[in-house]
This record gives sequence, structure tokens and C-alpha cells, in this order.
Amino acid sequence: MDYNVIAGNILKNVGGAQNVADVTHCFTRLRFVLKNRELANKEIVEKLEGVIQVVEANGQFQVVIGTKVDKVYEAILPMVNREKGNEIKADKGSLGNRILQTISKIFTPLVPAIAASGLIKGLLSVAIRLGWISDTNSTYILLNTASNIIFYYMPIFLAYTSAKALKCSKINAMVLGAFLCHPVIDALIQDVSTVNTIFGLPVIKKAFTIGEATKVFSYTESVIPIILAVIVLHYLEKFLKKWIPDMLEIILVPGLSLIIMVPVLLVVVGPVGIYVGYAIQWLYQALYSFSPILGGTIVGGLWSVFVIFGAHRALLPIGLNDVAITGTNTLMCFAGSANFAQAGASLGVMLKTKDKDLKQIAMAATIPAFLVGITEPAIYGCNLRLKKPMFCAVIAGAIGGAIMGLGNAVNTGFANNGILTIMTYYGEGTALYQFLAYLIGILVAFLGAAILTYFVGFEDMEKKAESEESIKIEKGSIRITSPVEGEAIKLEDVKDEVFSSEAMGKGVAVMPTTGEVLAPEDCTVSVIFPTKHAIGLTLDSGIELLIHIGMNTVDLNGKFFEQHVQAGMHVTKGTKIVSFDKEAIEKAGYDVTVPVVVSNSNLFKSIETISNGHVDENIEVICVEIK
Repeated sequence: MDYNVIAGNILKNVGGAQNVADVTHCFTRLRFVLKNRELANKEIVEKLEGVIQVVEANGQFQVVIGTKVDKVYEAILPMVNREKGNEIKADKGSLGNRILQTISKIFTPLVPAIAASGLIKGLLSVAIRLGWISDTNSTYILLNTASNIIFYYMPIFLAYTSAKALKCSKINAMVLGAFLCHPVIDALIQDVSTVNTIFGLPVIKKAFTIGEATKVFSYTESVIPIILAVIVLHYLEKFLKKWIPDMLEIILVPGLSLIIMVPVLLVVVGPVGIYVGYAIQWLYQALYSFSPILGGTIVGGLWSVFVIFGAHRALLPIGLNDVAITGTNTLMCFAGSANFAQAGASLGVMLKTKDKDLKQIAMAATIPAFLVGITEPAIYGCNLRLKKPMFCAVIAGAIGGAIMGLGNAVNTGFANNGILTIMTYYGEGTALYQFLAYLIGILVAFLGAAILTYFVGFEDMEKKAESEESIKIEKGSIRITSPVEGEAIKLEDVKDEVFSSEAMGKGVAVMPTTGEVLAPEDCTVSVIFPTKHAIGLTLDSGIELLIHIGMNTVDLNGKFFEQHVQAGMHVTKGTKIVSFDKEAIEKAGYDVTVPVVVSNSNLFKSIETISNGHVDENIEVICVEIK
């Protein structure tokens, strides 16, 4: 596998380096923020070597690679043109999408280190419980310290990733994070009996009562305060750079930033972050206490759905914040039920399918999900593609999560869910019954999903696949009626070379007199472009039609168009698919000619236009002769 070739092919088909506003990666995906989504060809990218699936979510074009994603990322990074002079302003997307993207950028880089910490904690827990080592042994002390580093110094690591995400000084941000973790500051904050000030302003300290215990807040291991601090730093640096001369910027910007940020951090931002963190923890615990079984059912069932959209990253702060405040978390337990359910479903696919390629894909997807909780290959490689296994995994994950909630299962760290990290769920202070609840939950999720998938079944890839070589269409000829009412013209007369040259396929064009596109035959709606100006239909006969409303109408971004059906729906002849305001489009200066082309023209002996003049849904316009 040549990662440079894979990277080059992906980059080419997302619109080239000039179309990439940003690219990051997580465990299994390349996450592109594109300047112009229309330049990316999702269908081609999905067929490239090394690509499992393409997902569009949260304003990102996500290319699922699998566990080798870091190698593809390293290969693609030098290819991306980052010269500021060549940049085009990217579409920012909705506020919600931007927030999710930023959260993902902040927390995703930390996940491998957190997972490594969980693995070490799990191995140490096994060694302690089997009597192989004591907690006073120097090896144990050193390794346990290593596993705690990512949590104890969390403000420093979050400062770096937050500054990178927000595009401000990473070093200055890390200094602020280190300031919060410094032993002098930690001791000062925890000494609630002494009043301290900075520039005459009181340093805020607080003790919280959690259950029967009293906890003095500390910035070590905290999550929210440093993120808020970096947000303030981002705007402060922009303000200072605007007014400070370039020749003094290198000294005054970082110097003044720290002088201003230290009191802001201790007096305002830090305390606010702590209160927000405790509020989040209180809310989560209140919901969990209302019904642990319901909480386990919801998270265990829907976690994998969150993964599909990348929204699970937005939940990570809740779990990390819980660990920082209480030393345990339940979120990752319930997520574990979902992860093992995905592994079980892909195992069920492997056992059930008769397709050799799918069997290999399912086997390769089961292993990382089962061992270390990396589920994207299972989700995108087989379960989501086949649909029914995904539903089976959701059901089994919900049941497993409910069992965990019933037994009050907890995680003493923040580890990915897999066999290799299973002992982090039996850490110090965890009761045996809680650990057994976790074990029974993942066992039910794993075996339940496998058994459900096997007996519920799915449409096997061997039967489902329809390639150019295997497509079956009865011999003879097929006549297709016009999907649009108007005046039929030859395709070669269309004022767009892409269509007039028949590069998109052979067919006909219609000068519309009404603003409706109707299904010309019983068919499946393969795709409706987001801007609603282009439609792909697969007729029941196997013929694929592309209907393109107007020339360059993509620039209208859906304005003057209304969609009446959804992609994937099977519709009957005459069903209204899209309507459009013909007069408004023409008034905006666009040609409304509608090309209707057979996009799989190469499969047929001939394609002829059989009508000129006025046409409508009852008049045949294209004759397709089968080879």
C-alpha cells in the first residue's frame, strides 16, 4: 500500500490542495474542511484504494481510512498548499457545526494518549489484583505516574490543542496551562482559609460538597477553565497585534498577554470554568441518578450513531470533566456497550455472509473494535453499509448499557473500550458487582449483536452488487417519457459543453414551460444534490438518468428550488421530485434548459432522441436499445 499514492488520489478528488481549508485526522478518519464542497467527488473518493467510506457531517468531508489514517495524513499534509496568498475564504457553516468542529480539534489529538493511559492502568490493575506487584513497588509507582500525566497536566495539553484550534499562540497558551498546574498555584488555590489577591483583586477559591465529601477545587486535571482562558487569549492577542508596532510585537504581545491573562484567569475565567464544570457534572449526575438504566440504554444505544456524525467528540468533555471532579466516569462504560455491539455485529456479518470480500472486511473490522474499541471500520466497513447489522448493534448496545446502569458500572480512568483496557473498569475503589455489571453488559452487547445480525440477516453484497459487467436488463428497447414539460431540443444545442459534448451521457434537453420535475418511470431516487438543481434516478429497468435543472444554477444554493422526495426513496411514475421557480431563475440571469441524460450510456447499444417540439410526462423522448 503506497500511502503517497492514496493521499494524492484523495486530494485530487476532494478538489485539489487549493480546495482544502483545513485537514485533521482522528483514529480512523481524515477530516477535511473544504472551501467548495461541489469540487469534491464523493462517489469517486469512496471507490479509491484504502478508503472505507466517506461521511459528510458537522461541516466536514470525512474520509474513513481505518487504523492507517495517520500514515495517509502524514503523506497528504505536505501536498496541501497552505500559502496564505492562495487561500479562498472557506464556508464557515452553521454556528453549531463550527462549535462541533472546534471541540473535535481540541479533544481528538488527546485521545491516543488517553487511550494509552487507560491501557497502562488496566495492565497495572491486573498485576495488582493477581498479586504480581504491589502498589509500593517502584515499577508500579513509575508506570502509574506515567498513566496519570495526561490527566494531571490536562490544562497544558488542552492549552496546546485549544490554541491550535483557535489559531493563537500555542506557547503562551501552554504557559497559562502550566501556570495552573504549578505546585505553588495549586497549593494557593487549595488553601481556602487564606485570602490572596493579585493587583488588589481577590483570587477566587471554593470548596464544594459532593455527596458526603467536601472537595476543594483545583486546576490540575481541570478541563473547562483552560479552554475558556485560551478563547480569551485568542481575542486578546488579536487586539494587541492590532495596536502594537511590528518591531515590538515579539516581546510586548506575549508579555502583556501573560500580565493580563494571569489575573483574568485567577479572578474570572478560571472560577467560571470550575463552576461550569461542576454544573455540567451536576447535570449529568442528576440525569444519571434519575435512572441509570435509562441513561445506559440511551448512551449504549446511540453512541455509535453519534460516531457516524462525529458528534461523540462533543461528549468527551463530559467524561473528562467527570474524571477530574469525581475520579470516575460512567459515560465510557455505556460507550463500551455500543463499541462491543459494533464488534459483535461485524462478527455476525463475517459468520453470515457468503461473499469472500465482505467476510474479510468484517473480520478486519471486528478485531480493532473488540481489542481497543476502534469501531469506525466496523460501522462503515459493513454494519452501516448493510443497514440491518447497524440496527442490531444499536439494540444490543442499548440492552448492554441498561445492564451496566443497573449495576452502577464505573470507569476509574478514561479509556477506550476493548479487551486490552477492560481492567480499568475494575480499578481501585470499584466494587466487584460493578465490574461484573460491566462484564455482563459488554458480553450481552457483543454476543447479542452477533446473534441478532446472524438471524435477522441482511442483503448480502454478493446479491446486492451491480457492476457494469453484471447489470441485467432485458433485451429489446426501452422508451422513456419526459420528466419535464416543455420544448425538446437536441442535447448538442445546450449551451454547456459538458452536456453538448455528451460527456455526461446521451439524451435530450428540454426548454421547460412549467417548473416541475416528475418521475418519468417507476424508479429509485439515487441522489438529489444539496442545491436541488441536479437529480439522479435509477429506473426500475436499470437505466440511470441525470436531470440537471438549468445551467450554473448550482450558484443559487437551492434558492428557487423545492425538494419533494428524499434520496433512497422508490417512487412511481409521475411523482413530483423537485419543483422550481422558472421565472425567478430566469430573472436572476440563468439559462433554465434541463438536460436529461442517460448517465450509464456505455452499457447500451444506442440511445436516440425520438421527440421534438412540445413534450410532457406522457410523451416519450428517449429510446434506449439494449445490447
